[in-house]
Amino acid sequence: AGLVLHGTEVKALREGKANIRDAYVDFKPGGAWLVNAHIAQYLPGGPWNHEPLGSRKLLLHKREIDKLSGRTESKGLTVIPTKIYFRNGIAKVEIALAQGKKSWDRRQDERTKEARREVEQSMYRNRRR
Repeated sequence: AGLVLHGTEVKALREGKANIRDAYVDFKPGGAWLVNAHIAQYLPGGPWNHEPLGSRKLLLHKREIDKLSGRTESKGLTVIPTKIYFRNGIAKVEIALAQGKKSWDRRQDERTKEARREVEQSMYRNRRR
């Protein structure tokens, strides 16, 4: 999907100063919007700089918006950005449908993470002796 950006946002993206870790796509009557994507301010921009956490409009066809918004409403999925890239000098964002983790899945991940941490700690203690 294409992005509607201001000049300083494009320059900051070219420097690689973007974070889409907590970003998601929100569907409003005016179209699709990228929310919580942090694009750092461009230092030489001065007073004409952009807002780092502002919402940015996504350029999608109407049928694409209808399809994605229908899936998010009916199946409880979320649309998230996976990467931002440039194609022929134009900034694009790759989006994907995602489903949140269930509580049992989170607990299982926590158990494996804790077990891995204990193994690493015991290996570290044995190495120091």
